[in-house]
Amino acid sequence: MITIEIVSDVVCPWCFIGLRRLDSAIAAIKQEFPDFECQKRWRPFFLNPNTPPEGEPYLPFLIQKFGGREKVEGLFQRICKAGQVYSLEYHFERILVRANTLQAHRLVHWAQQQGDAQVLVESLFVAQFQEGKNVGDLAVLIELAKSAGYDAVAAQNYLVSNQETDLILEMEKESRAWGVSAVPTFVVDRHLMVPGAENPLMLADAIREVLKKATALLLPAAAVQAEIPE
Repeated sequence: MITIEIVSDVVCPWCFIGLRRLDSAIAAIKQEFPDFECQKRWRPFFLNPNTPPEGEPYLPFLIQKFGGREKVEGLFQRICKAGQVYSLEYHFERILVRANTLQAHRLVHWAQQQGDAQVLVESLFVAQFQEGKNVGDLAVLIELAKSAGYDAVAAQNYLVSNQETDLILEMEKESRAWGVSAVPTFVVDRHLMVPGAENPLMLADAIREVLKKATALLLPAAAVQAEIPE
């Protein structure tokens, strides 16, 4: 059993693709190591820490960030093309609000204390990038939690409280202290860190390296890799 921590943000379109690539890497490793078991743990990251609590208009933010509508449209096309490999559809035209994701990260943290939170995480990505829902809205989050099999009342009680908010903020700071500056970033058993929604072969190499407990790094030379600080 190894733990793979996924540093991501639910408003990051590459993080949805990165999750698919990680699952492909895990499937490849299971073919090589039939007894391989993996626990996924999501860690928070804020793509835009200054997003107001109520969110902000989506397209105007991106136009300002990337320097024009044409550049944004080009980015959308690249993401859609990358997603097609994994049968992921993106509907950026449906997104009106760039959400503040603090509450979404809190919900994921709450869910994974009860077990694997991948179903919930998947539903957050679908809500954001395919349905255009505001994943910073509490009503949306509670409905997603219910659809993912969690108790809606318990989820609501947690979200309306301030419980573990400081912990989420500290976890985000800790990830940045490790050297995470972009998402998704995959941390394999607190030993190897692989930034980016990379090729599944690269992620599989990182997992394999940890499994073999080798001292030499065998990731492709083009990969950016780092040891996690103590």
